[in-house]
Amino acid sequence: MKKLVVLSVLLIAVFAQAQDFKFGKVSKAELEEKAHPILAEANAAILYKKQYTYFRFSKDDGFSQETVHHQRIKIYNKEGYNWATKKIRLYDENNSSSENIVGLKGYTYTLQNNKIEKGKLKNENIFKEKLNKYWSTTSFTMPGLKEGCIIEFEYTIKTPFIPIDNIVLQYDIPINNLEIEIIIPEFFNFNKRTNVKAAFTPEIQESRRNRKEIITSVTKAGSSYVENRETNSSDFDFIENVIEINEQDIPALLNEPFVGNINNYRAKLAFEYAFYRGSDGQTKSYATTWERVAKTIYKNDNFGGQLNKNNYYEEDIDKIISASASDAETILLIFEFVKSKVKWNDYIGLYSEKGVKKAYKDGTGNVADINLMLVSMLRHANINANPVLISTRDNGIPLFPTRSGFNYVICAVQNDQDFILLDSSQDYAKPNILPTRALNWRGRLIREDGSSSWVSLFPKIPSKELVSTNIILNEDLTVSGKLRKVLTNYQAFGYRNRNFVRSQESLIQNLEADNAGLVISNFDLKNLNNLNKPVTQSYEYVYDNAAEKIGDNIYFSPLLFLSSGENPFTQDSRNYPIDFIYPISDKFMINLIIPEGYQIDSLPENSAVKFNDDALGFSYLVKQSGNIIQLIVNFDIKNILILPSDYENFKKFYQSMIDKKSEKIVLKKM
Repeated sequence: MKKLVVLSVLLIAVFAQAQDFKFGKVSKAELEEKAHPILAEANAAILYKKQYTYFRFSKDDGFSQETVHHQRIKIYNKEGYNWATKKIRLYDENNSSSENIVGLKGYTYTLQNNKIEKGKLKNENIFKEKLNKYWSTTSFTMPGLKEGCIIEFEYTIKTPFIPIDNIVLQYDIPINNLEIEIIIPEFFNFNKRTNVKAAFTPEIQESRRNRKEIITSVTKAGSSYVENRETNSSDFDFIENVIEINEQDIPALLNEPFVGNINNYRAKLAFEYAFYRGSDGQTKSYATTWERVAKTIYKNDNFGGQLNKNNYYEEDIDKIISASASDAETILLIFEFVKSKVKWNDYIGLYSEKGVKKAYKDGTGNVADINLMLVSMLRHANINANPVLISTRDNGIPLFPTRSGFNYVICAVQNDQDFILLDSSQDYAKPNILPTRALNWRGRLIREDGSSSWVSLFPKIPSKELVSTNIILNEDLTVSGKLRKVLTNYQAFGYRNRNFVRSQESLIQNLEADNAGLVISNFDLKNLNNLNKPVTQSYEYVYDNAAEKIGDNIYFSPLLFLSSGENPFTQDSRNYPIDFIYPISDKFMINLIIPEGYQIDSLPENSAVKFNDDALGFSYLVKQSGNIIQLIVNFDIKNILILPSDYENFKKFYQSMIDKKSEKIVLKKM
């Protein structure tokens, strides 16, 4: 097997050397390839990716940044078609501070009758969308897709800004050939960092070279009757720093169950704009700290400026809290008022999009509109409330202090030595129950005086699922019974978000569809809209896949349809931590009435196991009381992160839990 892998790698290297990656030079060999030679299950592969960043100079405007992107992608099957759509996010505030795409071109290549045919990317396949006052997207979808085709596109992004965006070095599909070249004038100095959490680390080559720019100017001379123009030129010499990455066979970043945000483990190269040094030797620092980042954000009129506006809501809030008996009641009244008054428009954002006053009037706004408004209203009510800057799970964890490292804002209320965290953008959120998109390690709290500090976003209180059921085993080996389920905190929050628009009939159908042989009646759901109480679900059921009879014995799994027998952790090793997001406490209480004419032949043994000093715990307690078998099963997750180094032991723990839950009670005929 090792020889085959080495041979495949050698063949790819030889093939890469023979390839021509000039735009449009697609070969028959590339089109005829049926599967990726290293990752056969890949739906697509990047045959070639080049990113070339340089700084153009103008005597009038100085330096501006341009980046050329060129990609050639092989699509092996229909599941790989999504790689034919590209969405590019651009800063788009105004004409002088906007990024633009130029030179966009693309082709789809197919093999027809042993000839290479190509379809051109046309204007009708290119779309521009304005997301908000700061951002827009340009997206395109390559035409004429077929299994086995190759797509190729190229474009240049022009930006007036000096900072360099993070460079992605790894995708969810393999990269056969990668070329990165970043050329930076000596005046702009960057700190560089690769992602230490990534399994792949590139080799970075750095060099220096001379560059000359010729600056020309025109002067006028002569009388008002005779005008002479003189053209003068001068040399502008400086050094450029060149950063290069040339890699082959970069492995795909493959997702794993319960990984959280896989992007946190993606190979990338990040640049921090550290300082500017002019030709006169004078320097200006741009390197920053999280404290400075927080202050800069707070000073922005679309952030801190919105907190000072209160005349639009004062009368309404004063009326709402006039009869409030405590700070806790005031907080809840204002929190619920904002949720009902201003609905989220599905846009996240660190800065107010339309302004809190207009959002209040219109009844809609982005996350910042809503939660900055919440902070302001709580402060008006003399509650110690402050905004908290967050990087969402999708945004990942930044490698350097930077304003773009935050993309979300919530509200925090000081509560003795702890905080109450609030997000009014989600209908079913509660105090200290944030949308899961916001549960990303920690956030930066900014006080009114501009000082800031980190606050933990990890949920502290377990989210519970409590299930109790009474079971009757019938003569036809079906079971019937009544079930009651109670959900709290994030378990309830998730259930409400998934099911708030579903009818009772739809909820029943989903339960029955997920459990073949289950028939439900007398379904009752309580507190779906009452956030102060747990969600409670109850129903009667008949289930015909519960028992089997062999000879005179009945074999019966007491957990019925309540526990999945599948183990999501089947891989031999683990590259990334397991992230359960929030603490969990599940409890199942089952009472089984032994049918007449039968007695217990065997019961599963009681068991209690722990993982990593009580980080996780599982217990299984079964006993007989007269003609009733009582079973209590507990599963608790206290530590929500499991490291890859602990995966082997965790896998054994989890499998032992699955095995135990599937053990059967054996009844024999008397």
